[in-house]
Amino acid sequence: MRTIGEVVKDLIRKTPFMEEALDEGLINVSSLARKLKPQIENELHKTIQIGAIVMAIKRYDPGYNYNLNFGLKQFVKSLGDFIVQSGLMHYTFENSNTLALRQRELINQIVNDQIYYSVSRGIFETTVVVSKSTTKLVEEIFAKEKLIFQKYGLSSITLRLPKHGDETTGFFYYILKSLALERINIEELISTTNEFTVLVGEKDIDRAFSILMRLKKS
Repeated sequence: MRTIGEVVKDLIRKTPFMEEALDEGLINVSSLARKLKPQIENELHKTIQIGAIVMAIKRYDPGYNYNLNFGLKQFVKSLGDFIVQSGLMHYTFENSNTLALRQRELINQIVNDQIYYSVSRGIFETTVVVSKSTTKLVEEIFAKEKLIFQKYGLSSITLRLPKHGDETTGFFYYILKSLALERINIEELISTTNEFTVLVGEKDIDRAFSILMRLKKS
């Protein structure tokens, strides 16, 4: 038989941002208890008093979350410079037997230029992100490929990651959560071993940069 505390813990951890908000004292515990009451009663198949739920919430241990956030904050502080690129465009093509040849042709034509280029190949489709100065070239080279999606007017912020970044639990969540809380829509994510790039609309680039810098300095 599950306890009220166990159900409360599961509900808190399953709800985006609730654990952090509780940890920072941003949530009214009584209001949260009333909100969770129907779900808890449905799970336990009996009537539960609000007071019992309030006590379970207050007993919820934020220790793991605190330690996790402390480690993440130390990691973010050690990030290298942030590199901003503007004037980017995003294309997604359906994978085909000729798509790799088209990519190679594009790379051969821009290899000697200072042009931003990134490609991510999935199982069914491939995304190409390039500087808008290559718009005409991309559309000519990929003219016979099936275009699934395209978007212009994007900017990117690239974060240089410290060594052993792959051993830091929750880093991507920590960054993306901070942007989501400010209602910044992320258009695309690109990562390598020591770099992490976030693409956003040009209208959001200044706010996104400020948020990431604030995280680094906090």
